[in-house]
Amino acid sequence: MIVFERVQLLAKKQGKSINDVENDLGYSQNTLYRLKRSNPSSKKLQELADYFHTTTDYLLGRTDEAIAASDIDMEVEEALNSMRSYQGQPISDEEREVMRGIIKGYLDNKNKK
Repeated sequence: MIVFERVQLLAKKQGKSINDVENDLGYSQNTLYRLKRSNPSSKKLQELADYFHTTTDYLLGRTDEAIAASDIDMEVEEALNSMRSYQGQPISDEEREVMRGIIKGYLDNKNKK
């Protein structure tokens, strides 16, 4: 039942119902509710992980980290690359390190909720 519980939690975090997720993915009604009694196929598991931007390990309960560390690092770098100083110049290496810590702390906190 771990998969269903995780899907339900992720849907709630996005302000969606299970039926909304089924519709978005083109699944028939009650497809996700069946996860209470059975395991999903690897294809469906990957579709759900992609939909929620998480890992299959998280959905299976093998980790409590909803986002893989490498994904967080990519998000942080993406954010840092888009930052500019007040004068429109790229931020310095020192500023990058400060901002990296702030962004990682924010994302870590956000993912724990």
